[in-house]
Amino acid sequence: MKNSISLKSLLPAFYFAIGIAIVGGIWELIAHLTKNEIPNPSMTWITFKEVIQQPMQDDPDIKGIGTKLLSSLKRVGIGFGIGSLIAIPLGIIMGSSKTIMAILNPIVQILRPVSPLAWFPLGLAMFKDSPAASVFMIFICSLWPTMINTSFGVSAIPQDHKNVGKAFGFSKWKYFIKIMLPYSLPHILTGLRLSIGIAWMVIVAGEMLSGGIGLGYFVWEEGFNGGSVAKIIVAIIIIGLVGLILDKIFMQLQKKFSYAA
Repeated sequence: MKNSISLKSLLPAFYFAIGIAIVGGIWELIAHLTKNEIPNPSMTWITFKEVIQQPMQDDPDIKGIGTKLLSSLKRVGIGFGIGSLIAIPLGIIMGSSKTIMAILNPIVQILRPVSPLAWFPLGLAMFKDSPAASVFMIFICSLWPTMINTSFGVSAIPQDHKNVGKAFGFSKWKYFIKIMLPYSLPHILTGLRLSIGIAWMVIVAGEMLSGGIGLGYFVWEEGFNGGSVAKIIVAIIIIGLVGLILDKIFMQLQKKFSYAA
């Protein structure tokens, strides 16, 4: 029994290894077909070790990869944080009132599909500052998943739960704490998980437009100033790994607060 459990726990790592091997094989083939114009995995690994040397270097002319990463995370944190502080209350209001939902939902559905890049010039016109414009772009794009999922969670509270609140004479605040928040929290966390993924994806495009010292600008600089393709691939891998870590953090929060747990 113990052996079967331990083998089952190893399956995700085994499947992950298979996936990495497949990607590595395709990558090696592309490098061979392009005569190493696209560097192969071993060449990229050498560049990776070079890039991560002195990661926190913060000289005026030379920034370490860790400094670049922290700059990107700071912008994402600000934009995502402000977006969450606005999206969650609005989602609760929309989910609690059919009238407010009818008023706001069409506006949300119109603005939600707008490309992130379309918000950057508007942010630039408002703030006259490129970094602030990129934060504004992240803020706008991270609003919608959290707002929509929060409103859905609140509107889906069963009538039986509401009747319990009425039966015990709950005040609005006690109803919010005891019934609304616990029931809708898994949906809110789902929205936050989707929003942080969008925010991290958007930061690359934002920094390509705004400049600065973030990972997005690093990719732009290497790609359009005759830089190293291997460094671009390293940056893409780091961006992907950080995105995976952020997603895993919110996934663990989802599991902790889900009813199944």
